[in-house]
Amino acid sequence: MTRQRTWWKTALGVVLAALMLFPVYWMVNVSLTRTEDMRADPPHWYPKNPTLRGYANVVGDQFPALGTSLFVGLGCVVLTLVISAPAGFALAKLRVRGKGTLNFVLLVAQMIPSVVMAIGFYAIYVRLGWLNTVWGLIVADSTIAVPFGVLVFTTFMSGIAGELLQAARIDGAGTWRTFTSIVLPISRNAILTVSLFAFLWAWSDFIFASTLDRNGDMVPVTLGIYRYIGNNTTEWNSIMATAAVASVPAAILLIVAQRYVAGGVTAGAVKD
Repeated sequence: MTRQRTWWKTALGVVLAALMLFPVYWMVNVSLTRTEDMRADPPHWYPKNPTLRGYANVVGDQFPALGTSLFVGLGCVVLTLVISAPAGFALAKLRVRGKGTLNFVLLVAQMIPSVVMAIGFYAIYVRLGWLNTVWGLIVADSTIAVPFGVLVFTTFMSGIAGELLQAARIDGAGTWRTFTSIVLPISRNAILTVSLFAFLWAWSDFIFASTLDRNGDMVPVTLGIYRYIGNNTTEWNSIMATAAVASVPAAILLIVAQRYVAGGVTAGAVKD
């Protein structure tokens, strides 16, 4: 009986995994398909005459865009950590007035649609002269990651023993020294979790990029993909090849950091 249940669960898991991975397979399939075979009826379930033209276009056209996305992602990570880590520490361990209200505001901030925020940023950036700049894009992307980061750091740092911080104060460490020398090293899982999500949000952003950096000299890969879509023709193999290449860094980061992400997200959920 146990074996039958195990077999049934395994089969169901395989089917669900296949359904979830099918878009990835189709992306790779289309990236290797010739343009003249795109409209085949019925569609080819595998590339019968594979071509690397799409990937050649990626090498020739999209490497600068990939570099821009990498720079924006890393900039978003740095700005998010600089703001959210001290804020999370303050909410978790310092006597901050209106802590509950601030946490509520952070939750609400994550519910605001990106389209609404992009319109607001556009009006502000026009006056500041930040349109079509990478720095403006980093700031905009960070507004998505910072509220999440503050909540993660607050939850994680709330679980740090107060005796540890008290011992640091007895040894003469001030608030900032305690934060940098004691709290941050302990918060490695939270730092990696926030960094990963901040990078992935910036890496995959299209709304802010298309609104605030459409005509910039340095555009992210999401806009690079969009430029393959024309009024009369669409280079689907180049689009899918770029998407496949752009998915590699995200997949590697998720695989490498999944253990730390699990620890960072669930920290503070159970009290010892």
